[in-house]
Amino acid sequence: MTSENHHRGPRQKSRTAPSARARRADLPRSTAQQVLRAVSTDGAYANLELPKALRRARLSGRDAAFATELTYGTLRMQGLYDAVIAHASQRPVGQLDGGVLDVLRMGAHQVLGMRVPEHAAADQSVALARSAAGQGAAGLVNAVMRRIGERSREEWLELVTPTEPVVERLAVSRSHPVWVIKALRQALIGHGVATKDDADDVLDQVLEAHNIPAEVSLIARPGLCEVDELLAAGAQPGRWSPFAAELESGDPGSIDAVREGRAAVQDEGSQLLALALAAVPVAEHANGAPERWLDLCAGPGGKAGLLAALALRQGADLVANEVSEHRTELVRQSLRAAMVKARDHGRELVVRSGDGREVGEDEPQTYDRVLVDAPCTGLGALRRRPEARWRRQPGDLVGLGPLQRDLLTAGIDATRPGGVIAYATCSPHLSETTFVVRDVLKKRADVEVLDAREQLSAAAIATLTGLGDGPHAQLWPHLHGTDGMFLALLRKKA
Repeated sequence: MTSENHHRGPRQKSRTAPSARARRADLPRSTAQQVLRAVSTDGAYANLELPKALRRARLSGRDAAFATELTYGTLRMQGLYDAVIAHASQRPVGQLDGGVLDVLRMGAHQVLGMRVPEHAAADQSVALARSAAGQGAAGLVNAVMRRIGERSREEWLELVTPTEPVVERLAVSRSHPVWVIKALRQALIGHGVATKDDADDVLDQVLEAHNIPAEVSLIARPGLCEVDELLAAGAQPGRWSPFAAELESGDPGSIDAVREGRAAVQDEGSQLLALALAAVPVAEHANGAPERWLDLCAGPGGKAGLLAALALRQGADLVANEVSEHRTELVRQSLRAAMVKARDHGRELVVRSGDGREVGEDEPQTYDRVLVDAPCTGLGALRRRPEARWRRQPGDLVGLGPLQRDLLTAGIDATRPGGVIAYATCSPHLSETTFVVRDVLKKRADVEVLDAREQLSAAAIATLTGLGDGPHAQLWPHLHGTDGMFLALLRKKA
């Protein structure tokens, strides 16, 4: 499969009446439809729902790959496909039944984004529509699919994409909401990665990167697993992190080290953030006591898992705090291998549930290293979570902003003099990154800002550039092949 359109010679149109077609769609397509319905109606996350659906359907190999591309490709390019469907159906997509719309989006992706003949895509779409909404819906889907198949991807792009303004053009051609495009443009300029003159070109590169499926990044948690073990399981060496490996295909859960919690799926950007925090020098305790580390918002446990391994290696104790009971259990599962080793070596590794905003008051000046991986819009992870671009709204920032500021304040209060705080988000949005740090530090004279670019670069095994003007660091998918992680490093003044 491919996300590119290929000319296949004469078009094969489906002339079969809907009533004469296959009564049921094949398993890969029906599995993808189930996932899309769960995303649309239940607020499910595709990266969590799809693996479960594949296991239930017992799909593997080419069938699993087909269902995966159909699911993620449909979600990524939904903006373009909705414009195509609206033109082909001659009605706004909001007037279509939700289940029928999912089927048409899937059909559009097969015709315009995958190597699927038009007649096969139409036949299977009609079968899906019949089971989802009845014979009347099947007739509608048949007609719309025939119209979609009459033009190539390039022809549809030319037909439905506005030429101006730029954000409206990109919203269709790169399939992102306008507000996200505007926010990313401002972020590129604000972080010093683009100027006003070249911002549109750089923005196009970012949006294009969001539509390219990300490799599965693995972490060999130091002291628990060696990278060589992951390479022996079929992975390739990572690009930036000394503990990273890339899995081009296959189920990471089939790797023993991943199942046992000695390794995990984790983006290389997230790995570098944890490595940078662990490497910043801090003053030793006068009584020789071990360092105490805190992951303030630890769920679901990726960074906490790496911090736990690093803490064990450096002789430190770690507290992983998470407000949600469900996510606290996910953290506990992620850290299970590290917790066994901590007990064996007499180190403290605690996973607990609590409101991070209260930690500064409850445990003032307690920790040497604090990670504040704040809840955010996730605009930096749109490669891995394509539905987030459609689910998130500008109004989400209204609630997230005060929470992010409260958590950073609590993290600073919980840090002892001479200790270090890392504020991180998986979003480049200025309102979630530099503005948060600026607003919190306006009210404090007890914090100095470190150059996060230097620490992030020192943690990488290859030359890391394009991190912005500083002192904070911003990773970008189009430059670094990672999620769009932001990092600010602060030191509590002694």
